[in-house]
Amino acid sequence: MSESLAAFRRHRRDELAKLADQHLQHDLQESDRDALKAATTRVSTWTLIGSAVGIGLGFWVAFRLRSARKSMFEAFKAAEKPVKVVFADGRTESIPDITPFLRPSTLGDFATYFFASAGGLFLGGELGLLGGSASASRSITKDPEMRKRIENAFRKFRADVLRREADELDRDDNLWDKMF
Repeated sequence: MSESLAAFRRHRRDELAKLADQHLQHDLQESDRDALKAATTRVSTWTLIGSAVGIGLGFWVAFRLRSARKSMFEAFKAAEKPVKVVFADGRTESIPDITPFLRPSTLGDFATYFFASAGGLFLGGELGLLGGSASASRSITKDPEMRKRIENAFRKFRADVLRREADELDRDDNLWDKMF
């Protein structure tokens, strides 16, 4: 059960981090490691800036939507509304006043700000991640030799990870727990 959620797989994460660090130390030069660290910083910076801009735009959209809703309610409240309907057969029915049901509420305002800012956070964060990834990729791939060394190091790391997973599956008696 403790291995069923990714957040609880600390042993596996630590093992992969050690393996990745070994490959970083042995397969790459100091300039390659510095370039990778700069690239990760670039991605996180772009994502942070994109998220902040997205939240700001989300709040701005929520503010505009709330003010439009409020002005629409004020216009509806001030408009002259019919109070009864007369049918062709002479029957008269009164029309209920629905103005109190259309009044903007605190809960509606909260929901507007929450969902608009959450949408802005998601959109801005994703766009920042895409932009940061593209920028980091360009910074790493501008030197063909460094790119080749990094690709080889990643290939060796991935092969080691797959070998360890295969060894673990071969020696593990209870495969049923691994499947579910």
